[in-house]
Amino acid sequence: MVKNMLKYAYYPGCVAQGACRELYISTEALTKVLGIELIELKKAACCGSGTYKEDSQLLEDTVNARNIALAESLNLPLLTHCSTCQGVIGHVDERLKEAKENDRPYFDKINGFLEKEKCFNYQGSTEVKHLLWAIVSDYGLDALAKKVTHALKGLNCAAFYGCYLLRAQKSLSYDDPFNPQSMENLFQVLGANPIYYSGRINCCGWPISSYATEQSFSMAGKHIEEAITNGADCLVTPCPLCHLNLDSRQKEVEKVIGKKLGLPVLHLPQLVGLAVGIKPSQLGLDRHLVSTKSILEKLELN
Repeated sequence: MVKNMLKYAYYPGCVAQGACRELYISTEALTKVLGIELIELKKAACCGSGTYKEDSQLLEDTVNARNIALAESLNLPLLTHCSTCQGVIGHVDERLKEAKENDRPYFDKINGFLEKEKCFNYQGSTEVKHLLWAIVSDYGLDALAKKVTHALKGLNCAAFYGCYLLRAQKSLSYDDPFNPQSMENLFQVLGANPIYYSGRINCCGWPISSYATEQSFSMAGKHIEEAITNGADCLVTPCPLCHLNLDSRQKEVEKVIGKKLGLPVLHLPQLVGLAVGIKPSQLGLDRHLVSTKSILEKLELN
């Protein structure tokens, strides 16, 4: 059982509030059922998804120091549900904690910018944590198992972690960056069968999609095809940017690789939500470009 009410400063990110609104919807639905309280950081800014640093590392650090400081002002850990946001903000947090000890002029420069905007100062006093790790480590798989009302029996789930979640930060306290197991362990608790394939820890191709579209879609197609070959009924990802390349662009991916795919791609809280009894309509499963109907039929949820 969860001993104390879990509470987080919630950083939803841009994509979950726009192109992947179903992620925002399903995160809200799931955390309510699990009794997790989210305090949304409505004044937070886009993390930059790795693009700010191409022009200025100082810009990336300042913007995200402010995001973290908003969570610190609430004395709460910052919760993300996007691998990219986790990687960017988590790495900034690591870098600034190091600067606090070893490069005080740079650390003070960041806080000087925040003070000019009358923001809270960054202290380095909290943690940046993805929803996956909050469920697995804070809530706990034993407690989650007790919440399962509709076991996902017979459903073959292939994880797609996203490279930012695993290797953007210098250290990963909750998993192995090259052989992660947290999602597969979660699948088993939910009653599903984990499908292993090499592409599960690789890049989806999204970062190069704007200037090397064919190569990006070839990467995505390779991962989807490999998951299908290994028996997957669906991909499950903790990253909305991965979801865009794997689901929203799957028709375009099919044209590039010359093969029909049709593999549903779920957001992590959607999968967990189904297992704890949340209705598909409350999880935004009708918003996907690749139909999720085959999953619902297999689980007899239609």
